Amino acid sequence: MTLRTTPPLPAAVPAPDGFLWGAATAGHQVEGGNTNASNWLLEHQPGTHVEEVSGDACDSYHRYPEDIRLLADAGLTAYRFSLEWARIEPARDEVSRVQLDHYRRMIDTCRDRGVEPVVTLHHFTVPAWQHHEGGWYAPDVVDRFRRYVEAAATILDDVRWVVTINEPNMMVNQADARIDTEVGVSWPGPSPHASRVIAAAHHAAVEVLRGLGHVRSGWSVANQDYQALPGAEQARDAWAYWREDFFLEQSRGDDFVGVQAYLRTIIGPDGPVEHPADAERTLIGWEYYPAALGHALRHTREVTGGVPMLVTENGIATADDARRIAYTTGALAGLAAAVEDGCDVRGYLHWSLLDNYEWGSYRPTFGLVAVDRSTFARTPKPSLAWLGSLARAGVLPEPERVPADAGAAVGGPPARR
Repeated sequence: MTLRTTPPLPAAVPAPDGFLWGAATAGHQVEGGNTNASNWLLEHQPGTHVEEVSGDACDSYHRYPEDIRLLADAGLTAYRFSLEWARIEPARDEVSRVQLDHYRRMIDTCRDRGVEPVVTLHHFTVPAWQHHEGGWYAPDVVDRFRRYVEAAATILDDVRWVVTINEPNMMVNQADARIDTEVGVSWPGPSPHASRVIAAAHHAAVEVLRGLGHVRSGWSVANQDYQALPGAEQARDAWAYWREDFFLEQSRGDDFVGVQAYLRTIIGPDGPVEHPADAERTLIGWEYYPAALGHALRHTREVTGGVPMLVTENGIATADDARRIAYTTGALAGLAAAVEDGCDVRGYLHWSLLDNYEWGSYRPTFGLVAVDRSTFARTPKPSLAWLGSLARAGVLPEPERVPADAGAAVGGPPARR
Protein backbone atom coordinates (compact mmCIF):
# COMPACT_ATOMS: atom_id res chain seq x y z
CA MET A 1 0.00 0.00 0.00
CA THR A 2 1.34 3.43 -0.95
CA LEU A 3 0.68 6.28 1.45
CA ARG A 4 -0.34 9.55 -0.17
CA THR A 5 1.78 12.42 1.18
CA THR A 6 0.48 15.10 -1.18
CA PRO A 7 -3.26 15.59 -1.68
CA PRO A 8 -4.36 15.06 -5.28
CA LEU A 9 -4.63 18.01 -7.63
CA PRO A 10 -8.11 19.32 -8.38
CA ALA A 11 -9.55 19.53 -11.88
CA ALA A 12 -7.39 22.23 -13.38
CA VAL A 13 -6.79 24.78 -16.10
CA PRO A 14 -3.45 26.30 -17.19
CA ALA A 15 -2.17 29.22 -15.14
CA PRO A 16 -1.21 32.42 -17.04
CA ASP A 17 2.25 32.43 -18.61
CA GLY A 18 4.94 33.52 -16.15
CA PHE A 19 2.58 33.16 -13.18
CA LEU A 20 4.38 33.52 -9.85
CA TRP A 21 3.64 30.86 -7.24
CA GLY A 22 4.85 31.55 -3.75
CA ALA A 23 4.31 32.42 -0.14
CA ALA A 24 4.75 35.50 2.02
CA THR A 25 6.08 36.57 5.41
CA ALA A 26 6.73 39.87 7.18
CA GLY A 27 9.86 40.85 9.09
CA HIS A 28 8.37 41.58 12.51
CA GLN A 29 6.26 38.43 12.38
CA VAL A 30 9.09 35.99 11.62
CA GLU A 31 12.53 37.54 12.21
CA GLY A 32 12.55 37.83 16.00
CA GLY A 33 14.35 40.34 18.20
CA ASN A 34 13.02 43.35 16.33
CA THR A 35 13.66 45.49 19.40
CA ASN A 36 13.98 48.84 17.64
CA ALA A 37 10.54 48.70 16.01
CA SER A 38 7.38 50.53 17.00
CA ASN A 39 5.45 47.30 17.54
CA TRP A 40 8.08 46.00 19.96
CA LEU A 41 7.50 49.12 22.05
CA LEU A 42 3.73 48.66 21.92
CA GLU A 43 4.01 44.98 22.89
CA HIS A 44 6.07 45.84 25.97
CA GLN A 45 4.38 49.00 27.18
CA PRO A 46 2.64 48.88 30.58
CA GLY A 47 -0.93 47.71 30.25
CA THR A 48 -0.44 46.44 26.69
CA HIS A 49 -3.46 44.77 25.14
CA VAL A 50 -1.44 42.14 23.27
CA GLU A 51 -1.80 38.55 24.39
CA GLU A 52 1.89 37.74 23.96
CA VAL A 53 4.98 39.53 22.67
CA SER A 54 6.75 38.74 19.40
CA GLY A 55 10.02 37.81 21.14
CA ASP A 56 12.17 35.53 18.99
CA ALA A 57 9.29 35.02 16.52
CA CYS A 58 10.40 32.23 14.13
CA ASP A 59 14.08 33.24 14.27
CA SER A 60 13.94 33.72 10.51
CA TYR A 61 16.51 36.47 10.82
CA HIS A 62 19.02 33.61 11.15
CA ARG A 63 17.06 30.72 9.61
CA TYR A 64 15.91 32.34 6.36
CA PRO A 65 18.09 29.99 4.21
CA GLU A 66 16.08 27.03 5.51
CA ASP A 67 12.79 28.85 4.92
CA ILE A 68 13.69 29.68 1.34
CA ARG A 69 14.94 26.13 0.74
CA LEU A 70 11.66 24.64 1.99
CA LEU A 71 9.70 26.93 -0.31
CA ALA A 72 11.88 26.18 -3.33
CA ASP A 73 12.04 22.42 -2.72
CA ALA A 74 8.24 22.33 -2.70
CA GLY A 75 8.17 23.82 -6.20
CA LEU A 76 7.19 27.40 -5.39
CA THR A 77 8.84 30.13 -7.41
CA ALA A 78 8.47 33.35 -5.39
CA TYR A 79 9.03 34.52 -1.82
CA ARG A 80 7.60 37.75 -0.51
CA PHE A 81 9.44 39.08 2.53
CA SER A 82 9.86 42.51 4.07
CA LEU A 83 12.78 44.71 4.97
CA GLU A 84 12.70 46.27 8.43
CA TRP A 85 13.11 50.03 8.35
CA ALA A 86 13.91 49.82 12.08
CA ARG A 87 16.97 47.68 11.36
CA ILE A 88 18.17 49.57 8.29
CA GLU A 89 17.83 53.02 9.91
CA PRO A 90 18.15 52.35 13.66
CA ALA A 91 18.43 56.07 14.39
CA ARG A 92 17.51 59.12 12.33
CA ASP A 93 19.98 59.49 9.43
CA GLU A 94 22.02 56.45 10.52
CA VAL A 95 21.89 53.76 7.84
CA SER A 96 23.23 50.32 8.79
CA ARG A 97 25.36 48.78 6.06
CA VAL A 98 25.34 45.50 8.00
CA GLN A 99 21.56 45.28 7.86
CA LEU A 100 21.43 46.18 4.19
CA ASP A 101 23.96 43.41 3.56
CA HIS A 102 21.78 41.00 5.55
CA TYR A 103 18.77 41.66 3.34
CA ARG A 104 20.96 41.51 0.25
CA ARG A 105 21.98 37.99 1.33
CA MET A 106 18.30 37.07 1.53
CA ILE A 107 17.83 38.24 -2.05
CA ASP A 108 20.91 36.29 -3.15
CA THR A 109 19.64 33.17 -1.38
CA CYS A 110 16.38 33.46 -3.29
CA ARG A 111 18.29 33.80 -6.55
CA ASP A 112 20.49 30.81 -5.72
CA ARG A 113 17.35 28.70 -5.18
CA GLY A 114 15.62 29.88 -8.34
CA VAL A 115 13.09 31.89 -6.33
CA GLU A 116 11.81 35.32 -7.36
CA PRO A 117 12.19 37.77 -4.43
CA VAL A 118 9.16 39.99 -3.90
CA VAL A 119 10.40 42.66 -1.50
CA THR A 120 8.11 44.67 0.76
CA LEU A 121 9.63 47.90 2.05
CA HIS A 122 7.15 48.55 4.85
CA HIS A 123 4.99 45.98 6.63
CA PHE A 124 3.25 47.82 9.50
CA THR A 125 6.30 48.73 11.64
CA VAL A 126 8.34 51.94 11.83
CA PRO A 127 11.57 52.59 13.74
CA ALA A 128 11.19 53.54 17.39
CA TRP A 129 12.56 57.01 16.69
CA GLN A 130 9.99 57.58 13.94
CA HIS A 131 7.27 56.30 16.25
CA HIS A 132 8.32 58.80 18.93
CA GLU A 133 8.25 61.60 16.37
CA GLY A 134 4.64 60.80 15.47
CA GLY A 135 4.80 57.88 13.05
CA TRP A 136 2.66 58.65 10.01
CA TYR A 137 1.52 61.88 11.68
CA ALA A 138 5.05 63.32 11.85
CA PRO A 139 5.32 66.46 9.67
CA ASP A 140 8.30 65.17 7.68
CA VAL A 141 7.36 61.49 7.48
CA VAL A 142 7.03 61.45 3.67
CA ASP A 143 10.58 62.76 3.30
CA ARG A 144 11.83 60.32 5.96
CA PHE A 145 10.22 57.39 4.14
CA ARG A 146 11.67 58.53 0.82
CA ARG A 147 15.16 58.58 2.35
CA TYR A 148 14.67 55.08 3.73
CA VAL A 149 13.54 53.83 0.31
CA GLU A 150 16.60 55.44 -1.28
CA ALA A 151 18.81 53.49 1.15
CA ALA A 152 16.92 50.24 0.53
CA ALA A 153 17.12 50.76 -3.23
CA THR A 154 20.90 50.28 -3.10
CA ILE A 155 20.39 46.51 -2.67
CA LEU A 156 17.57 46.08 -5.20
CA ASP A 157 19.63 46.07 -8.39
CA ASP A 158 18.14 42.74 -9.58
CA VAL A 159 14.81 42.78 -7.74
CA ARG A 160 11.88 43.03 -10.14
CA TRP A 161 8.90 43.16 -7.74
CA VAL A 162 8.70 45.67 -4.89
CA VAL A 163 5.72 46.35 -2.63
CA THR A 164 6.15 49.82 -1.17
CA ILE A 165 3.69 49.63 1.75
CA ASN A 166 1.64 46.71 3.01
CA GLU A 167 -2.08 47.24 3.61
CA PRO A 168 -2.06 51.01 4.12
CA ASN A 169 -5.83 50.93 4.56
CA MET A 170 -5.38 48.75 7.65
CA MET A 171 -2.37 50.62 8.96
CA VAL A 172 -3.66 54.18 8.97
CA ASN A 173 -6.61 53.05 11.07
CA GLN A 174 -4.61 50.74 13.30
CA ALA A 175 -5.08 52.81 16.44
CA ASP A 176 -8.86 52.72 16.10
CA ALA A 177 -9.35 49.31 14.52
CA ARG A 178 -11.17 46.55 16.30
CA ILE A 179 -11.52 42.96 15.20
CA ASP A 180 -15.11 41.88 15.66
CA THR A 181 -15.52 38.20 14.92
CA GLU A 182 -19.19 38.73 14.17
CA VAL A 183 -18.72 41.27 11.40
CA GLY A 184 -15.06 41.07 10.28
CA VAL A 185 -12.90 44.18 10.52
CA SER A 186 -14.56 47.37 11.71
CA TRP A 187 -13.04 50.86 11.90
CA PRO A 188 -15.11 53.52 13.64
CA GLY A 189 -13.34 56.46 12.03
CA PRO A 190 -10.68 56.19 9.31
CA SER A 191 -8.42 59.22 8.96
CA PRO A 192 -8.47 60.92 5.53
CA HIS A 193 -5.44 62.97 6.62
CA ALA A 194 -3.34 59.90 7.45
CA SER A 195 -4.56 58.21 4.29
CA ARG A 196 -3.36 61.10 2.14
CA VAL A 197 -0.01 61.23 3.93
CA ILE A 198 0.65 57.53 3.45
CA ALA A 199 -0.44 57.82 -0.19
CA ALA A 200 2.11 60.60 -0.65
CA ALA A 201 4.76 58.35 0.92
CA HIS A 202 3.83 55.57 -1.47
CA HIS A 203 4.08 57.85 -4.50
CA ALA A 204 7.46 59.11 -3.28
CA ALA A 205 8.67 55.52 -2.99
CA VAL A 206 7.41 54.67 -6.48
CA GLU A 207 9.31 57.67 -7.85
CA VAL A 208 12.53 56.41 -6.29
CA LEU A 209 12.00 52.86 -7.52
CA ARG A 210 11.18 53.94 -11.06
CA GLY A 211 14.52 55.69 -11.12
CA LEU A 212 16.14 52.24 -10.96
CA GLY A 213 14.63 51.42 -14.33
CA HIS A 214 13.87 47.72 -13.78
CA VAL A 215 11.50 47.53 -10.80
CA ARG A 216 7.77 46.86 -10.93
CA SER A 217 6.38 48.78 -7.97
CA GLY A 218 3.03 49.03 -6.25
CA TRP A 219 1.47 48.68 -2.84
CA SER A 220 -0.86 46.04 -1.42
CA VAL A 221 -4.42 46.75 -0.32
CA ALA A 222 -6.51 44.71 2.11
CA ASN A 223 -9.72 44.02 0.23
CA GLN A 224 -12.61 43.38 2.63
CA ASP A 225 -15.05 42.24 -0.09
CA TYR A 226 -17.73 44.66 1.06
CA GLN A 227 -21.19 43.31 0.27
CA ALA A 228 -24.44 45.25 0.64
CA LEU A 229 -27.71 44.04 2.01
CA PRO A 230 -30.57 44.93 -0.36
CA GLY A 231 -31.01 48.71 -0.35
CA ALA A 232 -27.71 49.37 1.43
CA GLU A 233 -25.54 49.85 -1.66
CA GLN A 234 -24.95 53.56 -0.97
CA ALA A 235 -24.11 52.86 2.66
CA ARG A 236 -21.65 50.17 1.54
CA ASP A 237 -19.91 52.46 -0.92
CA ALA A 238 -19.61 55.24 1.66
CA TRP A 239 -18.29 52.82 4.26
CA ALA A 240 -15.77 51.37 1.84
CA TYR A 241 -14.27 54.53 0.38
CA TRP A 242 -11.76 55.55 3.08
CA ARG A 243 -11.35 51.93 4.15
CA GLU A 244 -10.43 50.54 0.73
CA ASP A 245 -11.32 52.32 -2.50
CA PHE A 246 -9.26 55.47 -1.88
CA PHE A 247 -6.19 53.25 -1.67
CA LEU A 248 -7.07 51.36 -4.83
CA GLU A 249 -7.47 54.67 -6.63
CA GLN A 250 -3.90 55.57 -5.67
CA SER A 251 -2.71 52.49 -7.61
CA ARG A 252 -3.98 53.65 -10.97
CA GLY A 253 -0.56 54.76 -12.20
CA ASP A 254 1.43 51.91 -10.63
CA ASP A 255 3.04 48.90 -12.28
CA PHE A 256 0.85 46.54 -10.26
CA VAL A 257 -1.35 46.45 -7.19
CA GLY A 258 -1.13 43.80 -4.50
CA VAL A 259 -4.48 42.20 -3.68
CA GLN A 260 -4.89 40.75 -0.20
CA ALA A 261 -8.15 38.98 0.61
CA TYR A 262 -9.31 36.70 3.39
CA LEU A 263 -12.96 37.41 4.18
CA ARG A 264 -16.02 39.50 3.38
CA THR A 265 -17.77 42.28 5.31
CA ILE A 266 -21.53 42.60 4.92
CA ILE A 267 -22.85 46.16 5.13
CA GLY A 268 -26.36 47.17 6.15
CA PRO A 269 -27.83 50.68 6.41
CA ASP A 270 -25.89 51.35 9.64
CA GLY A 271 -22.63 49.60 8.86
CA PRO A 272 -21.31 46.03 9.23
CA VAL A 273 -23.74 43.29 10.22
CA GLU A 274 -23.20 39.84 11.60
CA HIS A 275 -22.18 36.95 9.39
CA PRO A 276 -24.64 34.08 8.88
CA ALA A 277 -25.15 32.19 12.13
CA ASP A 278 -24.17 28.87 10.57
CA ALA A 279 -20.95 30.16 8.98
CA GLU A 280 -17.78 28.17 9.55
CA ARG A 281 -15.20 30.23 11.48
CA THR A 282 -11.41 30.35 11.35
CA LEU A 283 -9.10 30.49 14.37
CA ILE A 284 -9.33 34.30 14.25
CA GLY A 285 -13.11 34.10 14.20
CA TRP A 286 -13.43 35.20 10.60
CA GLU A 287 -15.98 33.60 8.34
CA TYR A 288 -14.64 30.80 6.14
CA TYR A 289 -15.16 32.48 2.79
CA PRO A 290 -12.75 31.54 -0.01
CA ALA A 291 -14.87 33.38 -2.60
CA ALA A 292 -13.46 36.67 -1.25
CA LEU A 293 -10.38 36.45 -3.47
CA GLY A 294 -12.22 36.29 -6.78
CA HIS A 295 -14.51 39.13 -5.69
CA ALA A 296 -11.49 41.19 -4.59
CA LEU A 297 -9.76 40.78 -7.93
CA ARG A 298 -12.80 41.90 -9.88
CA HIS A 299 -13.43 44.89 -7.63
CA THR A 300 -9.77 45.93 -7.75
CA ARG A 301 -9.82 45.81 -11.55
CA GLU A 302 -12.99 47.92 -11.57
CA VAL A 303 -11.53 50.65 -9.34
CA THR A 304 -8.00 50.75 -10.79
CA GLY A 305 -9.08 50.48 -14.41
CA GLY A 306 -7.12 47.31 -15.07
CA VAL A 307 -3.75 47.74 -13.33
CA PRO A 308 -2.02 44.33 -13.26
CA MET A 309 -2.64 42.48 -10.01
CA LEU A 310 -0.46 40.26 -7.83
CA VAL A 311 -2.14 38.33 -5.02
CA THR A 312 0.28 39.23 -2.25
CA GLU A 313 -1.69 37.54 0.57
CA ASN A 314 -4.48 35.00 0.88
CA GLY A 315 -4.91 32.23 3.40
CA ILE A 316 -6.71 30.89 6.44
CA ALA A 317 -5.98 30.58 10.16
CA THR A 318 -6.70 26.93 10.91
CA ALA A 319 -5.22 23.98 12.76
CA ASP A 320 -6.76 21.65 10.14
CA ASP A 321 -4.49 21.56 7.12
CA ALA A 322 -7.15 19.81 5.05
CA ARG A 323 -9.33 22.89 5.51
CA ARG A 324 -6.37 25.06 4.45
CA ILE A 325 -6.15 23.10 1.21
CA ALA A 326 -9.92 23.30 0.73
CA TYR A 327 -9.95 27.06 1.35
CA THR A 328 -7.02 27.65 -0.98
CA THR A 329 -8.60 25.48 -3.66
CA GLY A 330 -11.74 27.63 -3.51
CA ALA A 331 -9.75 30.87 -3.50
CA LEU A 332 -7.66 29.79 -6.49
CA ALA A 333 -10.76 28.63 -8.35
CA GLY A 334 -12.12 32.15 -7.84
CA LEU A 335 -8.83 33.55 -9.12
CA ALA A 336 -9.04 31.31 -12.18
CA ALA A 337 -12.58 32.51 -12.85
CA ALA A 338 -11.42 36.13 -12.54
CA VAL A 339 -8.61 35.46 -15.04
CA GLU A 340 -11.14 33.85 -17.35
CA ASP A 341 -13.19 37.06 -17.07
CA GLY A 342 -10.19 39.12 -18.16
CA CYS A 343 -8.47 40.06 -14.88
CA ASP A 344 -4.71 40.48 -15.31
CA VAL A 345 -3.33 38.45 -12.40
CA ARG A 346 0.43 37.90 -12.33
CA GLY A 347 0.80 35.53 -9.37
CA TYR A 348 -0.39 34.10 -6.07
CA LEU A 349 1.55 34.40 -2.80
CA HIS A 350 0.02 32.43 0.05
CA TRP A 351 -0.13 33.83 3.57
CA SER A 352 1.87 32.57 5.17
CA LEU A 353 4.93 30.44 4.60
CA LEU A 354 5.31 29.94 8.36
CA ASP A 355 3.10 29.74 11.40
CA ASN A 356 4.18 33.11 12.76
CA TYR A 357 3.40 36.01 15.08
CA GLU A 358 -0.03 37.35 14.19
CA TRP A 359 0.26 40.82 15.77
CA GLY A 360 -0.44 39.78 19.34
CA SER A 361 -0.57 36.00 19.38
CA TYR A 362 0.97 32.85 17.97
CA ARG A 363 -2.34 30.96 18.23
CA PRO A 364 -3.69 31.72 14.72
CA THR A 365 -1.78 29.37 12.42
CA PHE A 366 -1.75 30.51 8.79
CA GLY A 367 1.41 28.70 7.73
CA LEU A 368 2.27 26.12 5.11
CA VAL A 369 5.08 25.20 7.51
CA ALA A 370 4.69 24.59 11.26
CA VAL A 371 7.29 26.11 13.59
CA ASP A 372 8.05 24.61 17.00
CA ARG A 373 7.92 27.46 19.50
CA SER A 374 10.73 25.96 21.64
CA THR A 375 13.21 24.68 19.07
CA PHE A 376 12.18 26.64 15.92
CA ALA A 377 12.18 23.34 14.03
CA ARG A 378 10.29 23.65 10.75
CA THR A 379 7.79 20.95 9.72
CA PRO A 380 6.24 21.32 6.26
CA LYS A 381 2.52 20.63 6.13
CA PRO A 382 0.80 18.73 3.30
CA SER A 383 -0.54 22.08 2.05
CA LEU A 384 3.00 23.19 1.13
CA ALA A 385 3.58 20.18 -1.10
CA TRP A 386 0.06 20.53 -2.52
CA LEU A 387 0.55 24.18 -3.47
CA GLY A 388 3.96 23.35 -4.86
CA SER A 389 2.44 20.62 -7.02
CA LEU A 390 0.10 23.18 -8.58
CA ALA A 391 3.12 25.39 -9.25
CA ARG A 392 5.12 22.55 -10.81
CA ALA A 393 2.17 21.61 -13.02
CA GLY A 394 1.49 25.25 -13.89
CA VAL A 395 -2.23 24.92 -13.29
CA LEU A 396 -5.04 26.56 -11.34
CA PRO A 397 -8.12 24.79 -9.96
CA GLU A 398 -10.92 24.78 -12.51
CA PRO A 399 -12.92 28.02 -12.33
CA GLU A 400 -16.16 27.92 -10.41
CA ARG A 401 -18.82 28.75 -12.97
CA VAL A 402 -21.49 30.59 -11.00
CA PRO A 403 -23.91 33.35 -11.99
CA ALA A 404 -22.42 36.86 -11.88
CA ASP A 405 -24.82 37.90 -9.12
CA ALA A 406 -24.41 34.81 -6.99
CA GLY A 407 -24.03 35.30 -3.26
CA ALA A 408 -21.79 33.61 -0.74
CA ALA A 409 -21.29 29.89 -0.53
CA VAL A 410 -23.00 30.07 2.86
CA GLY A 411 -25.68 32.49 1.79
CA GLY A 412 -25.80 36.28 1.87
CA PRO A 413 -25.72 39.26 -0.44
CA PRO A 414 -23.81 39.45 -3.71
CA ALA A 415 -20.36 40.98 -3.83
CA ARG A 416 -19.41 44.13 -5.69
CA ARG A 417 -18.07 43.36 -9.14
